[in-house]
Parts: sequence; structure tokens; C-alpha cells
Amino acid sequence: MRNLSLVIIALTIILVGIASQVPREEDFALKQPVSPHGDNFKVGCIVCHSEKGWVIDPEIYSFNHDLTKMPLVGQHTKINCKLCHPTLVFSEAKKECFECHTDVHESTVGNECNRCHTPHSWLVNNITQIHQQSRFPLVGVHATVDCYQCHKSETFRRFEVLGTECYNCHMEDYVATTQPNHISVGYSTQCNDCHTVFSKEWKGTGFNHDFFPLTRGHGLISCDQCHTSGTPGKISSECITCHQADYNSTTNPNHLSANYSTNCTICHSTAPGWKPATFDHSKFPLTQGHDIDDCVRCHVDGNYSNTPNDCFSCHQSDYNNTTNPAHPALNFSHNCTECHTTNPGWKPASYRQHDALSFPIYSGRHQGEWTSCTDCHTNTANYGVFSCIDCHAHNKTDMDNEHEGENGYSYNSVSCLNCHPRGSGD
Repeated sequence: MRNLSLVIIALTIILVGIASQVPREEDFALKQPVSPHGDNFKVGCIVCHSEKGWVIDPEIYSFNHDLTKMPLVGQHTKINCKLCHPTLVFSEAKKECFECHTDVHESTVGNECNRCHTPHSWLVNNITQIHQQSRFPLVGVHATVDCYQCHKSETFRRFEVLGTECYNCHMEDYVATTQPNHISVGYSTQCNDCHTVFSKEWKGTGFNHDFFPLTRGHGLISCDQCHTSGTPGKISSECITCHQADYNSTTNPNHLSANYSTNCTICHSTAPGWKPATFDHSKFPLTQGHDIDDCVRCHVDGNYSNTPNDCFSCHQSDYNNTTNPAHPALNFSHNCTECHTTNPGWKPASYRQHDALSFPIYSGRHQGEWTSCTDCHTNTANYGVFSCIDCHAHNKTDMDNEHEGENGYSYNSVSCLNCHPRGSGD
């Protein structure tokens, strides 16, 4: 009985084994291979691989990396894919620089590596331009100094954030300066009060003297020329403070005797040599013939305060020597402006009083009928002599007949004027 039970058990085991070998319907269904590149990877194998093996075949590789979030440029085009995709699951790839590259700056400049570096090289060739976007643009001498003079570290790779005030870096310069001694004078630690960041030196053109511009004649070589006490503290900005000696010694004109103002800017600018001077001569405009550059031609006695302003005072010799017409002989007025302007050479002259004092030649029937004084005054030695009948070609016989019975009639120019004082035929 026991042996029969053992036989039944053995047969059952054999039948079960045979049954397990019988193919089932689901065994004939195609199973999808599991991709090493992760779930939902949709790029066909043929894009990168061939039947030669699973190694990427460069002859058929056609994956367009530009369509991803990380286009390959520069050094990224030359490296092995597995350096960026070590797990071969492409969706796990990193796209930030610091996620793949060790930050040698130890977070002192932030994580945006592309502010300084490019995929082509780690070398940075435009440090100055990059720095212009920071809190402290590099201008003046700061554009030429070595980075490590400001950013000091053991590794030369850390760029700690520095203060932007000059004194933060230049305290030693401030303390060590003796010419002038900044500490004893009590100068401000705001260096840009006196020094400009655009300069390449601390003095000369590097000194900010905008509170008293050092232009032209004030473009001095040494501070001691003005700061004579040896202490370059604040001094008066009034010209006379430094130029009293110049004022006292000037003789052309003599400023002291003429009692000129000590406000030098009334006449002078900072032009070297005090010239040109621009005195406000509006009370006697220096126009045309009076446009002279030598004061003593008018101010001959050195007296600049009581010089006459009437023409005759300066031009009496011109009046006396004039022969065409002879002014003294004809007793012409000493008021030169009756005929002349300030035109050089006294010409053109216009004797406008002629109409009122003698005979109308600028108005009436004679207006525009003459061109020169000598048309009527044929004797230039004597402008008291004139001729009417030289212009008016009257026939003496006709005129004698026409004036028959007129008392005092005589056929000469003087007689014409006696009866025709305004040039009228009435």
C-alpha cells in the first residue's frame, strides 16, 4: 500500500513537469524591450546605433542636439556622451554648468558661469568689459591692474565681494601720504572728493580740482604755486588773493592810479598773460574805427577814469588838418557826429545839417541830383563858394528877360540863392 502511494506521487510530479512545458497563448505575444535610456524614450535606435554593435556608430549618428535644452557648442562637441549622460537616461542630464563642473571659485562669484566663461574655453579675455556690469566698473588705472591686487586669496580663484569705497582699498595710501599729510589736515576719507577714478595717478591730472577749475593760466605745475603756506588747505578763490602783485605792477594801464576794481574777472579770464582783456567799454563802444587793441592810444596820459568821450578831444588834429573841405576855414562844427560815424578814414561823411543850416540837398528838388560835394562846391579850398549856374544851364539873355523888373537881380550863383533859398522856382 505504501509503495502504491509513492508511485502515485511520482507520476503526479512527472505530469506537472510536463504540463509546465506546454506553451501558453500569452507566451507567443511580442514583448517590448526595456530601453536603457529610460521610460518613454522615443528616439529610434537607428539614429545612433547599427547592427555592428551598441557603440554609437559615427557613420549613421544623426541625433540633432540643437533641439534639446543644451545645444552642443565649443568643447561640448568633442567630449564623450557618457561624460554628461553617465546613467544613459538622457532625461536625467543636467543643463547648468555648476551641476557638471566643480566651482573653483567656491561660490564667491555665483553660479552663473556664463557671465564670464563660454563653452569654448575657461579662459576669460574680456574681464574689463564684464566688470563694467558690476558694482565697480573698471576705469582709469583700475582697468590695468592685476585682478589679484584687489581680490586677494590663497588660491587666486576666490573673488570675494569687496567694498566699492576707495578707502576700503586705499586706507594705507591715505595714512602714508605726507604731501599733504591727509591725517593732520583732516582730509575726508571720501577720496573722490579730490581724486577722480578716471585718472591713472593721484596728483596732477588725477586731482579733482573742480571746486576751483585749473584751466589755462591756472594749469599749474605745482600746488605750491598757490598753496604757498605749505599747507594745501582751503584758500580764498578771489583773484586778488594771489594776484595782488600783478595788479600793483601793471602800468598799461596803471591799475592803481586808475583805481581799477580788484575783481579781476570784470576784465580778465584765466588766459595766460592776462590777455586778451575784455573791459566793458559800453559807455563808449569801441566799434569800427574805434576798434583798437592798445588802450594808450586813447588814454594817452595814463588816466583811465576821466578820459573825454567827445570826438574833438581826440580828433582835433584830424579836424585841423582836413582840407577837403577845410574845416577850420569853413568854421565847421566841432561836433564830428553831425557828419561822421566811426567808420575808418572818416568816410563816408554825411553833412545832414546842410538842409537845415544852408540849402536842402538831401530833400526837395535837389535830392538825388548830385553825387559829390564838388558838384556844387567847385572850389575845394573854400566850401563857402558854390555855383548854381554850373548845373542849371540857363541862358543869360533868357534869364535877364525873365527877371526883368526884379530888384537886385544879377546873373550869378549868389543872387540865385538870395531869391531861391530852398531851391524852388517860386
